[in-house]
Amino acid sequence: MARRGRRLGRVLDNVAKRLLKYRVFSIPARFASNSWLAWSFVSRMDRVRTRRKRDRISSEDLPQHVSIIMDGNRRFAWSLSLGTEIGHRHGKEKLREVMDWVLEMGIPYLTVYALSTENLSSRDPDELEALFDLYEAGLDEIAEDERIHSKEVKVRVVGRTEELPDRVNRAIENAQERTGQYSKFTFTVCLAYGGREEIVDAVKGIASDHASGSLALESIDTSEISNRLYDADIPDPDLVIRTSGEERVSNFLLWQIAYSELYFTDVHWPSFSKSDLYGAIETYQMRRRRYGE
Repeated sequence: MARRGRRLGRVLDNVAKRLLKYRVFSIPARFASNSWLAWSFVSRMDRVRTRRKRDRISSEDLPQHVSIIMDGNRRFAWSLSLGTEIGHRHGKEKLREVMDWVLEMGIPYLTVYALSTENLSSRDPDELEALFDLYEAGLDEIAEDERIHSKEVKVRVVGRTEELPDRVNRAIENAQERTGQYSKFTFTVCLAYGGREEIVDAVKGIASDHASGSLALESIDTSEISNRLYDADIPDPDLVIRTSGEERVSNFLLWQIAYSELYFTDVHWPSFSKSDLYGAIETYQMRRRRYGE
């Protein structure tokens, strides 16, 4: 029965493609697809699918720490013949939405990869300046955002922030000071960040303490390295999501994601929806975490 249904579907698709070659069919079809009725129908169906996904998610097995590699701002813009700055602006607004969804679900830790150390040396200077403007504005907005304070969200920025402009560092300091007393949720932004660089910085601290005699060689273990990382006071990610189709981690939290579940989606970051988030969490809940067993 299923095979017969698929065969019928292919036949109908072929008939539709042939008919749409003729203007008498293609013009009305184009008008109908762009009408408010069609968009209303699609929107309603999408909401229904999203609710169904949410209903399938178990509230007892939610990831406690979700990390996201926010990839695809530029490709999103290029696909619409827009400038890269507009793509980054859409990405910034998407992050606000996703934070709301994560808070709504009660997930206490969210970490996002915003700018890598490699980006600092490889991106066009004008694009970097536009990004710095967005980081400064976004952090200032967060510091004043009522929902951040009402939900008691601690904001943290990690990475080699000394490589960022002073104006961005002032915005970082302000956001961290304004939210430093909170502990209900933690939102971490990785800026000028690299996983290898983080490990190198941790090892340098260990080497310095060992050389001074304050740290015995026998005391150096995985826990000691973990305690020297930028985000040592929060748990390792349970789920890592990467958007825009690339299936690699790109120097993101290399030490911390040793046992994380990885989820890749083709959706560009600005187009990432609540349904996509639910899909990632549903997939996470269907996996069995073995921790090397």
